[in-house]
Amino acid sequence: MDLPIDHLRTLAAVVHQGSLEGAAKQLHITPSAVSQRIRGLEERVGSVLLRRTRPVSVTEAGAAVLRAARQVEQVVSDLASELEQGSTGGSLIPVVVNADSLATWFVPALARAARETGARFEVIRADETISTEKLQNGEAMAALTATREAVPGCTSSPIGVDRYYAVATPEFAVEYFASGLSAATLAAAPQLEFDRHDMFQQRFIKRITRARVDPPRHFVPSSAEFVMAIELGMGWGMVPRLQCAESLASGRLVEIMPGSHIDLPLYWQRWNLRSPVLDALSEVIADEARHAFLSPVKQE
Repeated sequence: MDLPIDHLRTLAAVVHQGSLEGAAKQLHITPSAVSQRIRGLEERVGSVLLRRTRPVSVTEAGAAVLRAARQVEQVVSDLASELEQGSTGGSLIPVVVNADSLATWFVPALARAARETGARFEVIRADETISTEKLQNGEAMAALTATREAVPGCTSSPIGVDRYYAVATPEFAVEYFASGLSAATLAAAPQLEFDRHDMFQQRFIKRITRARVDPPRHFVPSSAEFVMAIELGMGWGMVPRLQCAESLASGRLVEIMPGSHIDLPLYWQRWNLRSPVLDALSEVIADEARHAFLSPVKQE
């Protein structure tokens, strides 16, 4: 299958900009030329690649071609750097990261990778359970995910185990859990959730009670503010060790059921592509994770 590089670059630009007009401005060509290239690419592939929504979105076939387009861009960027005709800073590496990792150990790791590689990074925040979707549709080159099975065209490596504790203020714990944790007390106690995808609290409740409980909820979609809301007494919630260790040590927070926690194994998935930038980024992430987490993920 012959897919011209300029056609692939055009598809990537359309998706990045969200429209044919935006891609035309980025590539310094007319919208008509963009449309012709996309049509030509669809004819060569034999499938519709783009949905003309606002912003545009890719079809299943389009996601596969987009992934190939971005891989070609990365290979060209790596080659230009190797031949000293450009720099790794000329390419933008999209990476998917969950909010809790982003708020704790990941940004220092990314800063180190930027210093060591000269690359630029675009961080896409997404829940670790759905981050693989960004790899599948070509939006990202690498992702921190809870999914062990590698996305087609990617490799998957264990990166560490993030441990979450059920915490609240001492006053909150006395008010709602003085008689212990049960389906009844947990149903009455307000809880914090990050967003509608956050299932940690429900997993904890199910483990403790084996019952379906529907407590009052607050939604706070920011890791730092999530912890702040707990410390202000709005409710209890599941917080990773890296975010709550200091508060637990100082007594600002307490475990509502000491000794009970939820472990989240994390995996680093990246394109199965020989790229100096992706290789270096992956090495830095693995090294920083070894220092951040309690233990590596156990391979079965």
